[in-house]
Amino acid sequence: PGGAARLCMPAMDPALLRDLLVTLVGVDRDWVPSSPGTALYLRPTLIATEPFLGVRPSKQYLFFVIASPVGPYQGTSFAPAKIWIEDRLVRAAAGGLGAVKAGANYAASLLAAEQAKARGFDQVLWTDAGGHRYLEEVGTMNLVVVIGDEVVTPALDGTILAGVTRDSVLTLCREWGLKVNERRVAVEELMEAHKTGRLREVFGCGTAAVITPVGELGWKDGSISVNGGQPGELARRLLSAITDVQYGRAPDTRGWITPVP
Repeated sequence: PGGAARLCMPAMDPALLRDLLVTLVGVDRDWVPSSPGTALYLRPTLIATEPFLGVRPSKQYLFFVIASPVGPYQGTSFAPAKIWIEDRLVRAAAGGLGAVKAGANYAASLLAAEQAKARGFDQVLWTDAGGHRYLEEVGTMNLVVVIGDEVVTPALDGTILAGVTRDSVLTLCREWGLKVNERRVAVEELMEAHKTGRLREVFGCGTAAVITPVGELGWKDGSISVNGGQPGELARRLLSAITDVQYGRAPDTRGWITPVP
């Protein structure tokens, strides 16, 4: 609803949307894969359809849902990713659409992603538009870093998405008694933590990927290895805890699961 309002589009009623999705999954239950690492990916979509050319909000819209069986997001389940820290191109700026699930954000990310792949990296770690000092999102996921005994994720300051998986990660970490902070993380802080041996883990979290560990970070003319290029202990624990609830291997005590009749 908040994203639609930011784009001057009519918002779907959340209760109606939930009922529509449950009904759709019920109808398509035979297409829901059950193997480990697979899922039925749902993408509710709202587009303008008024036959008019001009700069104003549309008066006519179409709502539809894309439902697709999917496998592991990165191709190889839980393989550490090589990430390039972008310090020139910008995905989103303060006051823009960074916190909205808008197609424009994906279009803005394509060139940097292609350039990162040409350098041998899998995805981009975005930095702030103002000075490229602070970490924001990694690819299409929220970012989490573990520095010493602190679990840190960038604060929701209007340029990054408030991801559901991000919220799940923070909930679990706090339940486990870990020190958790939502704050700015500078590139310099990350590099200094690596230099002093305090950078323990870096990983992304998102709907499709769930948890994607980062094994290498490229920046300017060099790169650093994170946790010896291997998935970290917290990333492994979070992936197990979240997917155990998702696949019914563990009880849902937080209301994360919606049964489909």
